[in-house]
Amino acid sequence: MAFRMGVGGGNTSSGMGVAEQSVSTFQELQRKKVYRYVIFKIDEKKKEVVVEKTGGPSESYDDFTASLPENDCRYAVFDFDFVTAENCQKSKIFFIAWSPSVARIRPKMLYATSKDRFRRELQGIHYEIQATDPTEMELEVLQERAN
Repeated sequence: MAFRMGVGGGNTSSGMGVAEQSVSTFQELQRKKVYRYVIFKIDEKKKEVVVEKTGGPSESYDDFTASLPENDCRYAVFDFDFVTAENCQKSKIFFIAWSPSVARIRPKMLYATSKDRFRRELQGIHYEIQATDPTEMELEVLQERAN
């Protein structure tokens, strides 16, 4: 009995499948600026990465970080707008692998083993941040990476 694991097929050694909605939601953030951020979670029943929450274009970085669970893992993308030293308006997309130190071992392992495959499905990521506590993904960290 064969079944589809999500976009691009897949097998258990490469982690979870990826829901088509996850890729299309990311593309809407990237191309149409419909969202400021998207938070993804692993749905163990479906064995795929799904969209948990989206934030509108007017939402802030604080809104985004407040949406991440304190004691569970998530993947997220954030569209970071900034002004360069030459006074140019720019935008960079950050992929954030949120794995708080207080999370249980099982989700940490699940998210770690599925990250690379999921990340490859999202074409156009500029930077990646691995964060185990909020200080590792403060706004200043994004500003330093983007400049």
